[in-house]
Amino acid sequence: MPLTSNYCVLVGCIAVLITCFVISADSYAEASENEGESLSKIGQGVGHIMNIYYCYSCGYRKVFEDYAGIIQQKYPEVSVIGSNYDPPGFNMYLSRLIGLGKMVLIMCILSGLNIFAWLNKPQPTWWSWCLENKLYACMMMFFVANMIEGQLVSSGAFEISLNNIPLWSKLETGRIPQPPELFQIIDNTLHFSKMDVPNANFAQ
Repeated sequence: MPLTSNYCVLVGCIAVLITCFVISADSYAEASENEGESLSKIGQGVGHIMNIYYCYSCGYRKVFEDYAGIIQQKYPEVSVIGSNYDPPGFNMYLSRLIGLGKMVLIMCILSGLNIFAWLNKPQPTWWSWCLENKLYACMMMFFVANMIEGQLVSSGAFEISLNNIPLWSKLETGRIPQPPELFQIIDNTLHFSKMDVPNANFAQ
């Protein structure tokens, strides 16, 4: 019976570890796909480049895709390039450090390693619980660490610029612009920059 129980725990822990890697790989793949999509849009326009830096962890990628679609419909020669807004300062590095520490602790739990013995410290009761309940401990550590990482990199940004001229900052205004007011800002910016954008009937 103990052998069967240990086997189930081992299988469960391996499943948790595989899940961690799969989720991390999916996030990396989505980021790479988004970067590739953004770079491919550079060639669609000729003279005008709009950059939109958004908070990926806030779920603003869909908002970016919607705005990119309507902007390119109205302004065919404006290329819209989007990428994640990396929070400045210490938060990004701390988030990556927590992610690395999460994986190290999960590996220690799965291997049954007593890291406190290396430090010549008595093993605390919470670590003993983790070693006795590897499946639950790994799942809890993974999701809690992910939540903390998300909070650290969650900037709430949706920053828009056209030809390196700032048009809108959600960090300053606290909201995303409505399409009509964004169109008005784009028109004014192009006008004052003495740039002529063809209308929607421009022949490709």
